[in-house]
Amino acid sequence: MLLYAVIDTNVLVSAFLKENSVPRYIIDYMYAGKIIPVYNEEIIAEYSAVLHRSKFCFPTESVDIAVNAIQEIGLKFDGISITEPIPDPKDIVFYAVTLNARKQFETYLITGNIKHFPANPFVVTPRQFLDIFTQ
Repeated sequence: MLLYAVIDTNVLVSAFLKENSVPRYIIDYMYAGKIIPVYNEEIIAEYSAVLHRSKFCFPTESVDIAVNAIQEIGLKFDGISITEPIPDPKDIVFYAVTLNARKQFETYLITGNIKHFPANPFVVTPRQFLDIFTQ
């Protein structure tokens, strides 16, 4: 099964922090071509900025490989205007890109902060996404 997903930055951080974790499994499936990441330039910029923060001490080369892979195997979509309230303005782009991609593909928004987004069946935690993926 091939699935499309906008991956919130916190999921990538979790994947880097813990090797044997659900977020890491999602990224591994992405590398294997079973999950197609959906992004735009603003999302890529956030990934790069957050993952390169010195407090995380993630290897620069590993971060660059992950961010480049998302761009190489993923699909780029612009965001669209949204009317739903989003508590953190930095999260708007993830939701807006998901909504636009959903016009063409069944696209999920994977986030560890599900309460930061409107309640929709396509906004899922990493565990929920993995359950959908393995059905």
